[in-house]
Amino acid sequence: MAHFYYGALKIIVFTAVLAATTLNGNAQSAVDPDERDEGRNLTPGPAKPAEDPLGPRRHFRVPNPANISDQDAQKAYDALKRGMARGYGMSEHPAAKVYTKWKRYNTAPYLSAGHGRRFLNTHGNVIAKDYSKYEAAGRFPVGSILAKDSIAITADGKVNPGPLFLMEKMSEGFNHVSGDWKYTMIMPDGSIFGITNGTGAKQVKFCVPCHLAAEENDHLHFLPERLRVTQ
Repeated sequence: MAHFYYGALKIIVFTAVLAATTLNGNAQSAVDPDERDEGRNLTPGPAKPAEDPLGPRRHFRVPNPANISDQDAQKAYDALKRGMARGYGMSEHPAAKVYTKWKRYNTAPYLSAGHGRRFLNTHGNVIAKDYSKYEAAGRFPVGSILAKDSIAITADGKVNPGPLFLMEKMSEGFNHVSGDWKYTMIMPDGSIFGITNGTGAKQVKFCVPCHLAAEENDHLHFLPERLRVTQ
């Protein structure tokens, strides 16, 4: 097992584990069927924002994401989660400092095409408790916050921390098109990539049309049913 460093975060490469999982045919598909990704083109590509003077058109992608079991995805996340939380917390965003104490709604990280082919975990504050009802949740109250931390796992065994994605329900009139949700993207080093109606807003404007496709569910795409926590 090799080790290298990403900033102040310790990254662990699970090359042997991932290779064995892929080759023995026991890997489970973890792609979130509810996430949109521009025609579901999963061809490996550069993990960087699209070249667009008005801002990226989608999340920058992870090239060649791994197809691994839920158990191995959880092991990779467990190895990084403490360092990731410290990194996000450097942003001074209140939610970034406390989201790990919130309820996690998935039993293992799930691969999300819509979030750049990263493995995500969905956490919610107490105001967003109805998230556990999923498609039957209805509209969320003001103050609801959903936090999705992420990791990138590639087929060659590299594991890296990804951004922290936040959705916060704001007061009526904040942004009609977004359903009054505010989107924030925080990088692993704590830098703010973008905030709806705030710093770097054009960098996250693509979040709005993607989630608008789920307007009937208050703009929420839910995680795969097999990994849902309902209690």
